[in-house]
Amino acid sequence: MAGRVLVVEDDPAVREMVISSLERNGFDSVSASDAMQASELLRTRPPDLVLLDWMLPQVSGAEWARSLKRDEHTRDIPIIMLTARGEEEDRVRGFDCGIDDYVTKPFSPRELMARIKAVLRRTAPATADEQLELGGLRLDPVSHRVTGDGETLDLGPTEYRLLRFFMAHPDRVFTRAQLLDHVWGTNVYVEERTVDVHIRRLRKTLAETGHEYLVQTVRGAGYRFSEQA
Repeated sequence: MAGRVLVVEDDPAVREMVISSLERNGFDSVSASDAMQASELLRTRPPDLVLLDWMLPQVSGAEWARSLKRDEHTRDIPIIMLTARGEEEDRVRGFDCGIDDYVTKPFSPRELMARIKAVLRRTAPATADEQLELGGLRLDPVSHRVTGDGETLDLGPTEYRLLRFFMAHPDRVFTRAQLLDHVWGTNVYVEERTVDVHIRRLRKTLAETGHEYLVQTVRGAGYRFSEQA
C-alpha cells in the first residue's frame, strides 16, 4: 500500500518526526514548510496523499486544501489535516474544505500511520466493473444490480449512482455540495436540498433489507456511508 506522501508542516521537529515515521513504514515522502513550496512539489509529481498542517504561514492549511479540491487535477488527492484544533466546529470546517481525516496534535506515529493507511484504503479508486460490498450490501456495476443479504433491491438511477459513490468511498464524510459535484456533476444546477430528498429515498429502499443504517447523517457536515456508528 505504501506510496508517496507530501508533508506540509512548518514546525521542523514535527516535520522530521512525520517523515521518519513514513520512511520506516515504507512510504516515499517529500516535505514543505508552506503552501507555496507544497504547490511546487505537487506540480512536479502529485502525491498519493497530503499530510497538511492547519496553521501555516501566509496561506492556511484550510485555504490550501480548499484550492486543491477546486482543481480538477488535484481534487482526488486525499488530505489528512494535522491540527491542534479538536473542537467540532473546526472539524466541520475542515470537512467543508474537502479533507478526508483529522489527526489532532499531539499524536503518536503509530496512530498517524494507521490513519494514513485507512484513508488510502478507502480512497483507492475502484475499477469500473469491480463489485462493491459492505455490511451484506452488494453492488454489481456490470449487471447494475444491488442486493441486500441476497435480496434484490430496486433503486432509481440517481439513488443507484449515489449508493455506488458512497460504497466506493466508505467512512468518508461528504458535504451536500461535494455529493452534488460527484454524483450529479459540476455542470448541472441542482439545489443542495435535492441531496436530502434522494438520501431519504435511498434509505427507504435500503430499509427493505435492514441496511438503511449504513447511510449516516453527520450533524453539521453532511453524510457518510459506514458500518460503524
